[in-house]
Amino acid sequence: MAGEAARLLVRFGRRYAAAVRLATLAPICAIALFRAPPEHLAPTAAVVAVAAVWTCGYAWWLRAGRGTAPVALDVAVLLGLAASVFWTGAIEDRNTGWLRLLITFACVTCQWHTSPPVGGTAAVVAGGGAMAFYTAAGALDVDATLVTGQMWAVPAAALSRAAWVLVHHAAEKADRMAAEAARVRGESLVATAVRTEERELANSLHDTAATTLLMVGTGQVRSDADWLAPQARRDLDRLRSDSGRAPRRADLVDLLRADLDATHLTVEFDAPARLVLPFEIARVIADAAGEALTNVRRHAGTTRAAVRLSGDTRALRLDIADQGKGFSPADVPDTRRGLRESVRGRMSRVGGTATITSAEGEGTLVRLEWRAGDE
Repeated sequence: MAGEAARLLVRFGRRYAAAVRLATLAPICAIALFRAPPEHLAPTAAVVAVAAVWTCGYAWWLRAGRGTAPVALDVAVLLGLAASVFWTGAIEDRNTGWLRLLITFACVTCQWHTSPPVGGTAAVVAGGGAMAFYTAAGALDVDATLVTGQMWAVPAAALSRAAWVLVHHAAEKADRMAAEAARVRGESLVATAVRTEERELANSLHDTAATTLLMVGTGQVRSDADWLAPQARRDLDRLRSDSGRAPRRADLVDLLRADLDATHLTVEFDAPARLVLPFEIARVIADAAGEALTNVRRHAGTTRAAVRLSGDTRALRLDIADQGKGFSPADVPDTRRGLRESVRGRMSRVGGTATITSAEGEGTLVRLEWRAGDE
């Protein structure tokens, strides 16, 4: 199947062939009329009129039609014009130059919109037929160059075909390169999507079941704690919901409230009544905030935090603050996923930012910011 470049080349070939035939028509007709003596002007003008009408019609077909039947008709018309030397006196007047130009340009441009067999046959029949008519009309007795000059229509057509083949091969190569680039681009997009999905799954596991299990396994909480079973159920529900079809939009305030219930912290929550965003944006911001609150519970040494949401659907800021023992963000190892992937990584993937301000003994402030159009 031809690619886009090859299809465009076929279209341009027909258009350029029509343009060349029309562009050369006026000077060719002028040559015919200028060289015709008065006694042969009328028949010459009649033949020129036929040539002009046919060329215009053929050019229209090149731009609008399909098939090869008009090519055969074009050859027949060209042969008929060449046969006009029997009654226009073109041989004795040595006025065949315009016919030579008309036929040569027709043979050359025919190679731009036909297959090699069709184009080659058309050139040989038109050029050879014209030579045969000139010879039959006595051109060799008047001036042999009248015949030999027409002979160059076939080599000119062959050169035109060779050039067109090179251009066509270049177009096919461009199509192959474009197809290969599209394939590589598609594979890259698939790989990126897979990595993103794997990253999100890892983040979800880290933020839910893995964290809960780690707290139990390390003895941070008792295995019979009252909140542990409900928390495990919430973790499983969250993992199941991640595999389902997500809604288009969600209320960020509702998502934050739901996550606050699972933190087991005393949280001062300040937010608008509603803030509806695209679901992906709202879910990411809520998840990043949830991870920040989990870190408060696990590392800050306090049971209190403050969450303040401000802004609107165009730009927002979400602060998660605590007055715990604080830490040095620069000292957090790269192997820790919490801040790096679950907070900063998530926000960056939707065009947002996460800024962590903390120092030992001074508490921690996690500021999440997002602006519409940045994702």
